Amino acid sequence: MARGPAEPQLFLVFGATGDLMQRKLLPSLYAVAAGLRGGPKSFRLLGCARQPLTDAAYRALCLRSLLAAKAAPRAAAKRWLDHSVSYHALGDGGPEEYAGLRAEVEALEKRTGLPGNRVYYLALPEDAIAPTVYGLGESGLHESLGWTRLVVEKPFGSDHASAVKLNRLIHRYFPEREVYRIDHYLGKETVQNLLVFRFANMLFESVWNRDRVDHVEITVAEDLGVEHRAGYYDRVGALRDMVQSHLLQLLTLTAMEVPSSLDAEQIRNEKVKVLRSLEPIRPEDVVLGQYAAGRIDNEPVPGYREEPGVDPRSRTETFVALALQVHSWRWHGTPFFLRTGKRLGGKVTQIVVRFREPPVWFFPERSTADIHANRLTITLQPDEGFTLSIELKKPGDEIALVTQRLHFQYAEAFGPLADAYQTLLSDILEGDQTLFVRADEVEEAWKVLNPVLSRKARPIPYPAGSWGPPAAAALLRRGGHHWTAP
Repeated sequence: MARGPAEPQLFLVFGATGDLMQRKLLPSLYAVAAGLRGGPKSFRLLGCARQPLTDAAYRALCLRSLLAAKAAPRAAAKRWLDHSVSYHALGDGGPEEYAGLRAEVEALEKRTGLPGNRVYYLALPEDAIAPTVYGLGESGLHESLGWTRLVVEKPFGSDHASAVKLNRLIHRYFPEREVYRIDHYLGKETVQNLLVFRFANMLFESVWNRDRVDHVEITVAEDLGVEHRAGYYDRVGALRDMVQSHLLQLLTLTAMEVPSSLDAEQIRNEKVKVLRSLEPIRPEDVVLGQYAAGRIDNEPVPGYREEPGVDPRSRTETFVALALQVHSWRWHGTPFFLRTGKRLGGKVTQIVVRFREPPVWFFPERSTADIHANRLTITLQPDEGFTLSIELKKPGDEIALVTQRLHFQYAEAFGPLADAYQTLLSDILEGDQTLFVRADEVEEAWKVLNPVLSRKARPIPYPAGSWGPPAAAALLRRGGHHWTAP
């Protein structure tokens, strides 16, 4: 079904020639624009970057990207690009350049009949975000006859102090109701459905607490290395790149209390409460790793320090495992284990809720060793869905138990899912901030990690293709737990 606002808008992307725009945003923007109720006239895209490209050259670049992503047939893609897409070169990004951009925007709006509704999407590296916000504000582009919305990609700052500083700069020109801090994991259908799954099913919400849950595991694993992001990744590492954003977001959605309504602010209030309830992370609750040479799919791969663009003496972590405690009535004493890494044994994102073991004294002694605790696995990628493991009796006279799984997969029930960026872009155009990170939320997330960042130990090597250093398994074993195999 068509979705999106009826009022026309101008969508500006800064970093319009970059990898994120060309691989992810552009195909999703095409899909979103095609579904707008107002049709092609309701949406214009203006790409902004430093390169001195003509409109024709930029459209040719975009056409190659759309075709490579199989987002549209050539004729349809070219028709959309010719009608709706143009380009503005920002040069060195000085005051004169932004004054020129303002003149271009106002002329484009006048020529096409757009009413002044604008989205500014900053698909930029961290060090370019603040200068771009400053340029937009000082040139007056933050003000228009319609609404304005500022979208900022992660990482939002590099620690608590820098996040606070960036928030202050943004709020100088854009009020919080206009700011959309984007984390594409929150656009995944399974993440959104987590709230419905919990709060619309009394069966699960009634046991979603310390009395019934033994522990929770959150895993975001990649089998790829740093690829073309070595320059960026070696400065940032897994803590800043993944834990501060993706994993803590999944933690808040898993652990949050029931909001008073599905209003964006009420949901985000509950997420912030979770972050504020986290106990300080102790040194013994952290394991950092860095992948060494190994094998992926039986093919040899280099270690992190041998990757092109990586410092041969780098101490950047590519793996993190954490043990966290949520100091709340619901979760007191229930550990949350988080792990993420590159060059691991597979690509998977999942949340595992492991329930407490049942009292099995009344079963024959020979059967008790075969009893496993119930386990709910929420898979975000690949094969989005839910799996619930239960214990059953094998057919026959003897009491012999077997674990069986009840499963649901979105693809089986509903067919292919929309890309996460497509969902989030639609929400931006509709003005729905539910799936976006609020200022205090991002600051609290950095506050949680600040002690870890300030005392980072040397990462432990682990072979590519494994599931991280042995110390990550020991982190769970000390409480009698073990990681669930993906």
